[in-house]
Amino acid sequence: MSSVDEYEVFLSFRGPDTRQGLTDVLYDYMDTAGIRVFRDDDELAPGDKITNILPAIKNSELCIPIFSKTFADSSWCLREVERMVELKKEIVPIFYQVSPNDVKLNTELFQKQLKGHEKKYEKGQVEKWEEALRSIAKIKGREVMTTGRGVQ
Repeated sequence: MSSVDEYEVFLSFRGPDTRQGLTDVLYDYMDTAGIRVFRDDDELAPGDKITNILPAIKNSELCIPIFSKTFADSSWCLREVERMVELKKEIVPIFYQVSPNDVKLNTELFQKQLKGHEKKYEKGQVEKWEEALRSIAKIKGREVMTTGRGVQ
């Protein structure tokens, strides 16, 4: 695909947690159905700037963040969800092996991960990420423990 305005769905995910499982399954089903999906590993050529992802969020009709156990460890995943909220995108969250309470920061899981970012990023930036996580976690989404194919 040649430009970021060609996507119907933007998938946001933490690669080590879901790339070989749930994300692949979702992508394959949507792609087979003719839905144009952006996921960073397919659409960015070596040497492309990761900041090219932000326009893909803006130009996608629907954003699907796949929250997983180490999602909040990634400052890039946090930037993506912040951008989704900032742009008031239509969002359908998936909670993969985590609960909405984890993403709402009601448990230690994401709290600890965000705390780790405080060393590198300004407090105001981390607070924006916290707000974005809480905002999206309020949206009715889907809690998933396996991919449906038994892939973890």
